[in-house]
Amino acid sequence: MARLLHGDDCVSVQAFEDIYLEQRQVIKTVLEYADQVFTYVFVVEMLLKWVAYGFKTYFTNAWCWLDFLIVDVVVNALVGAIPSIFNVLLVCLIFWLIFSIMGVNLFAGKFYYCFNETSEEIFLPEDVNNRSECLSLMEAGSQVRWRNVKVNYDNVGMGYLSLLQVATFKGWMEIMYAAVDSRDVESQPKYEENLYMYIYFVIFIIFGSFFTLNLFIGVIIDNFNQQKSKIHLFMTEEQKKYYNAMKKLGSKKPQKPVPRPENKFQALVFDLVTTQFFDIFIMVLICLNMVTMMVETDEQSEEKETILYWVNLTFIIVFTGECSLKVVALRHHYFSVGWNIFDFVVVILSIVGLLLADIIEKYFVSPTLFRVIRLARIGRVLRLIRGAKGIRTLLFALMMSLPALFNIGLLLFLIMFIFSIFGMSNFAYVRKEGMINDMFNFETFGNSMICLFMITTSAGWDGLLNPIMNTPPDCDPDVEHPGSPVRGDCGSPGVGIVFFTTYIIMCFLVVVNMYIAIILENFNVATEESSDPLCEDDFEMFYETWEKFDPDASQFIQYR
Repeated sequence: MARLLHGDDCVSVQAFEDIYLEQRQVIKTVLEYADQVFTYVFVVEMLLKWVAYGFKTYFTNAWCWLDFLIVDVVVNALVGAIPSIFNVLLVCLIFWLIFSIMGVNLFAGKFYYCFNETSEEIFLPEDVNNRSECLSLMEAGSQVRWRNVKVNYDNVGMGYLSLLQVATFKGWMEIMYAAVDSRDVESQPKYEENLYMYIYFVIFIIFGSFFTLNLFIGVIIDNFNQQKSKIHLFMTEEQKKYYNAMKKLGSKKPQKPVPRPENKFQALVFDLVTTQFFDIFIMVLICLNMVTMMVETDEQSEEKETILYWVNLTFIIVFTGECSLKVVALRHHYFSVGWNIFDFVVVILSIVGLLLADIIEKYFVSPTLFRVIRLARIGRVLRLIRGAKGIRTLLFALMMSLPALFNIGLLLFLIMFIFSIFGMSNFAYVRKEGMINDMFNFETFGNSMICLFMITTSAGWDGLLNPIMNTPPDCDPDVEHPGSPVRGDCGSPGVGIVFFTTYIIMCFLVVVNMYIAIILENFNVATEESSDPLCEDDFEMFYETWEKFDPDASQFIQYR
């Protein structure tokens, strides 16, 4: 309950403290009172835990230090991988240090250029050759500046940041072009002056990105393998497979077969719909229906639209007939199978979408929702999964992964939440340029979460970092923001670099790779089970045969 209150406090108070809070006096007042109430509640909670656990025990419990809504299982698994992750980080730092020092020796002070602020263009070396000529233009009153690329190799620290952008393939082209165009210190860059500098970036991408960054995936997968259960230590691999097969066989109960109807007509239909030929015929029709759906295009001719309409109508009639025949033959047993219920819903939606198309579109719902109803036809394609063993294995691996993926999602949300609040506190008033605009910014909690989710995929984080690295004269430290006591639209380069690099390491390199590790592990389990001497298909075949001799599902066969 206390952790739930902690989560409510975070969401209700911190998430709404954005740049528009001063304009919402009612919400501001409510949040102030809520903050006070939650503070008193947490003080009482802390005192009660002191009494219950003791002062020393309370502060030696790690979860009392991090008292948020979090998934213990995922964190414990992540904690087990921390030593290996630190080893990989150490390898990356040492390996990247070589390239960073090399970059400093090659490019330090060489990324500067003379920039025309009026036309927003870079001078050609024929017009401005070096820093002295650029300063002469500045003294003459021209709107020019001697600028430096924000991400450069002027020191080892900035070299690390440059290498991180190159390794994550975000903004690395601009860095590479600046290196290739560089000449001497205080000289204006020239197009492809140093073509050999391409080799530096190619070598680093191969060894610094492809090799070292993928070590994160390796150590996380290795950690999952080490934490696997140590059972069956005294069995050979074949004995383990036999044991697992027998365990599956014993845990599954035989089902009563659907009885054949006594009515002659129903019995005839029953014999038809239970044949293998009927299933193959329906599967072929589903494939053909899928092809017709693929043929549909935008702005198609009326003739083509008419043909597709009648073809779709034919398929709806056929699938409706199939559903009706199965209902007649199987009676109430038809709805005891999940796939049959799915087929029934798809057929109903298809009929509704066909018969009530004009009425639905004109009076009740929007055309977009009507198109969604029509998309129910795609659901028929999923029926092919029943006959595709390989696809079933993939889906089984995905289903096995869902609980763990959900837990990791909660952990990812917690990290995003913390960084979002931090980003709102430090970067809310940064000048809008580059990737920071009306949608992607840190002004509100929602926009901050969108930015962080984008960074989780490593997309565009360089464009978000560049405006945060602005310092005068690239920004105005005295600009006022209506309704806020904060002044200036400059960023905090040091804070921004630490913020983005920490988040990328935690989420992009660690948490996201945990998704890969879990899916690979469960896929490995699923493929091992499918390659067992007795797989799921063998069990199904066995029980289908057993049902013929044991119609009452008594688990016994009478011997005569």
